[in-house]
Amino acid sequence: MTIHTIDAKKMQQMFLAGAKRIEEKKEYINELNVFPVPDGDTGTNMSLTILAAAKEVEKISEPTMATLAKAISNGSLRGARGNSGVILSQLFRGFTKEVEGVEEVNTTVLAKGFQRAVETAYKAVMKPKEGTILTVAKGMADKANEMAKQTDDIVAFGETVIEYGYHVLAQTPEMLTVLKEAGVVDSGGQGLMEVMQGAFDLLLGKVTETKIEATKQTVTQMPAEEATGEDIKFGYCTEFIIMLEKTPSSKAEQELKEYLPTIGDSLVVVADDEIVKVHVHTNHPGLAFEKALTFGSLSNMKIDNMRIEHQEKLIKQAEQQSTTVTAEEKKEETIVTKEVGFIAVSIGEGMNEILKGLGVDYIIEGGQTMNPSTEDMLLAIEKVPAKTVYILPNNKNIILAANQAKSIVEDKEIIVIPTKTVPQGIAALINYVPDFSKEENEAQMLQGMEGVKTGQVTYAVRNTTIDGKTIAENDIMGIDDDSIQAVGADINEVTLELIDHMIDDDNELICIYYGKDMEEEKAQALVAQIEERYSDLDVELQFGGQPVYYYLISVE
Repeated sequence: MTIHTIDAKKMQQMFLAGAKRIEEKKEYINELNVFPVPDGDTGTNMSLTILAAAKEVEKISEPTMATLAKAISNGSLRGARGNSGVILSQLFRGFTKEVEGVEEVNTTVLAKGFQRAVETAYKAVMKPKEGTILTVAKGMADKANEMAKQTDDIVAFGETVIEYGYHVLAQTPEMLTVLKEAGVVDSGGQGLMEVMQGAFDLLLGKVTETKIEATKQTVTQMPAEEATGEDIKFGYCTEFIIMLEKTPSSKAEQELKEYLPTIGDSLVVVADDEIVKVHVHTNHPGLAFEKALTFGSLSNMKIDNMRIEHQEKLIKQAEQQSTTVTAEEKKEETIVTKEVGFIAVSIGEGMNEILKGLGVDYIIEGGQTMNPSTEDMLLAIEKVPAKTVYILPNNKNIILAANQAKSIVEDKEIIVIPTKTVPQGIAALINYVPDFSKEENEAQMLQGMEGVKTGQVTYAVRNTTIDGKTIAENDIMGIDDDSIQAVGADINEVTLELIDHMIDDDNELICIYYGKDMEEEKAQALVAQIEERYSDLDVELQFGGQPVYYYLISVE
C-alpha cells in the first residue's frame, strides 16, 4: 500500500480512531504511574482531554483542514486535564497550526506539523523533563523530519516514525531513575503512542470503527423539589463522574441510590460498565465525593451554589421587569465588580472551609485524585466578579491547566500562584496583603508558599520498588515534596518517621490535617506524640476531610 496524501475527511477519521484507542487503553496507562498511590490518572486525564476534542470533531459533517484544526485545538485546549492532558493538547495545538492552511497533508506537511507540535508543547512546560511524553514526541518529530527527506509515501513514513516512537518510549526508564526502579515506561509517552497507533491503524485499514460508543445506561431519577430563596433545602448542585475500578457498576449504582438520598435530593444516577454519572442537590458535596471515591476515581466535578444562583436570577428578573429606568440608571444598578478575587482547587470539606475563611471566592473541587480541566478553570474565572483573579492550583498536576486558562482569558487579569499542595495555598493566602500592589502580592505569596514543606500519608495500591524502598500493596507510605520517605504497617509510626525527615532547625510550626478516613480521637493521639517528640515546636490539628490521604502535614 502506498499513500501520498491525506484529506480532511480521512484526517477526521484518524483523529477519532486515536481517541478511541486511548479511551480503550486508559486503565493500562493509569497502571504505569510510578508512585503506587491510589490516584494514578494519566490515562484518564489524556483520554478525557482527547475525548473533549473528539466531541467537537464528530460534529463536523463536511470537514476541511481548517474546521478540523479548530475543533481539535479548541476542544483539547478546554478539555485538558492534568499535566499529561495539557501537554497532549499543546501537541495538538502546534500540529493543527501547521496543517490548518492546507487542503491535504503529505509527508512534508506532517513532518512540519510534528516539529511545530513539539516546539509548542516544550514552550508550555516551564521546566521540561526528558524521559517523558515530551521526549517521545521529540523523537518522533526528529525521525519525521528525516523521513520526509527520503520518501513521499505516508505509509512508509508513518511506520518508521511510529516504530521510532516506541523505541524512544522503551528508553524512558534509562532517562528517569524512578521509571527504572518501578519497572515501567513513561505513562504519558505510552498514551501518546496509543493515539498515534490508533490513527495509523485506521489509515492502513486495520480498524474501521471510529465511534466511541457509550454502553447501555440505566437512569434513576428522584423528583426535584420546587424551591425558591431561603426555602432551598439543599443548596449545592453537585455533579461528577466516577471512573469505576473494581466495583461492579450495578453494585455502585445501588449503593449510591441508597446513600445519596440521606444527604440530599434531586438524585440522578447514570451507570454503565465503566462509569457512574451522579447528580445530587446537597448541603455537603464533600460527603458525596467521599462516598463516590470508595468506588473509583472522580472526574468532571461541578458544584453550583443554588441559593446564590437564585438570588442572581431574581435580580435579573427584576431588571427585566423594570421599564421605567433610563439606560444610565441601569448602568448604575449593575453589580459592582470588585478589584481582586481568589480561586483555589481543594478537596475535603475541612480544607474547603479553611480556604473560604481565608477569602477564597470559588472552590474547584478536585486536586490529587481528580484533576480539573481548563474548562473548569474558565468557568470558575467567569463566576468570580473581579478584575484580577488569583488562582491557586494546589497541585503540581493542575498548574499547567491553570496557566492554559490564563492564556485564554482576555477580560480579566489572571495571576497563577503555582502552589503544589493545599498547605502551600493556605500559606500563600495568609501572605496576601490588600494594600500591596499585584506585583508585590505575587512576590509575597510566592515567598510564603516556598516556606512550606508538605507531607502526605496514604496507602500503596500495588507492589513496587521505588526510591530504594520495596513496597507491598496496602503498605502505609509517608511522602514528602521529593519522594517516599517512610514505609510501614502502622499509620502513626509512618507519619512520625515522615515528620522526622521533614523537620530541620529552622522550623517553628507543624500542622496536621486529618482526612475523612481518620477519627479525630486518633488524630489527637498522634498530635500528642508529635508534641512530646518536638516540644519546642507549635503543633496544630485541623480537620481536612481529604479522601485517600490519612494525613496531610505542613511544616513551616
